[in-house]
Amino acid sequence: MSVVLATVSDVDEELHERVRDTVAAITEGSVATYGDIAALAGASTPRLVGRVLGEDGHDLPWHRVLRADGTPAKHLREEQCARLLAEGVMSRNGRVDLTRYRWRPERG
Repeated sequence: MSVVLATVSDVDEELHERVRDTVAAITEGSVATYGDIAALAGASTPRLVGRVLGEDGHDLPWHRVLRADGTPAKHLREEQCARLLAEGVMSRNGRVDLTRYRWRPERG
């Protein structure tokens, strides 16, 4: 059985922009999980959020998006933790306390 992952070009443009807009709205000193962003943007899976950020997120505060357990992706850990620390987000053993730092967007 093989798994086929969507690419950014496979994602409808409106959803793509909702993911980008949601990530852009995360305030400094706060973090969100890929699942948080997926739920807010209406994406079917957190992996889609990761795909959008990986392919088209260089100009976004991508470092504020973490895995569900509060850890960054392994290949981004050092840079992501350094960027978060510069914003006042502390991590312990590479894990951010989501209870303390999780972004809570304003509901309109």
